[in-house]
Amino acid sequence: MRIEQKATLISSSVAFVLVALKLTFGIISGSVAVLASAIDSLLDLVVSAFNYFALHHSDKEPDEHFNYGRRKLEPLAAVIEGTIISLSALFILYESISKIVQGSSIEHLESSIIVMIASIVITAALVLFLRHVANKTGNMVIRADALHYQTDLLSNGAVLAALGLIALTDIPLIDPLLGIGISAYMLYSAFPLIKEGILMLLDAALDAESVAKINSLLNSQIEISSHHDLRTRRSGSDIYLSVHIVFSISTSLYDAHMVGDRIELAFKNLFPDDTVHSLIHLDPYDDSEDNQLN
Repeated sequence: MRIEQKATLISSSVAFVLVALKLTFGIISGSVAVLASAIDSLLDLVVSAFNYFALHHSDKEPDEHFNYGRRKLEPLAAVIEGTIISLSALFILYESISKIVQGSSIEHLESSIIVMIASIVITAALVLFLRHVANKTGNMVIRADALHYQTDLLSNGAVLAALGLIALTDIPLIDPLLGIGISAYMLYSAFPLIKEGILMLLDAALDAESVAKINSLLNSQIEISSHHDLRTRRSGSDIYLSVHIVFSISTSLYDAHMVGDRIELAFKNLFPDDTVHSLIHLDPYDDSEDNQLN
């Protein structure tokens, strides 16, 4: 089992423990902030389980139905996770506004504070672990999971601070106001996650810096006279790129093929943390204008 899959199993187990703790004391205390945190942890559990499914199946080799593999399950999982974060944020916002309108008090405040302290310690340990795995593997799903639990860590800290203020000031309005702040932060955090996942699903080109590195590498090749029609995209931890490289008409096919192999290896060395798939078209003359006409 890959370390990424182990990480999703661990995050699922942690989410289950947090759901049990927060949901129990959220219902007992009547705190919208604790209940919202419990609902978010429940969604974490669902998302982590889906992430395990996505990572398990994205590893499968290409076949007759999926010629390029299933790597796009990873950005799909990121989009789903970002969407779930957004939906849970909207629910928290609704509950917070409802509590402001209806008004209610918090009971068993001390127990809720203890539960939130425990949640912070557990979540902090999980975030550190997921960050380590994400940095080691560069996996988008694990990075998204780490971001998700990082927002939980911050929201848990805010909930704990709010419960402490309520204990000191006896002003229950702090609880729903904090809920509104948490929902806004969650929406803010989810947007880039959804955006990156959608761009990957739509086969957006690599970032400008990566494309510049590729062009610089191609321009440094003295065996070719020019290049054109460079196309790039990312699918999970895989990079796909295609390009036409132009030779002198007198260059033999063997020599051109050898140059193409060297450039393909150079592409792989250019992105050592990713799996690079190159499609290099060998042109005996510059046919870029012909391609544009077609």
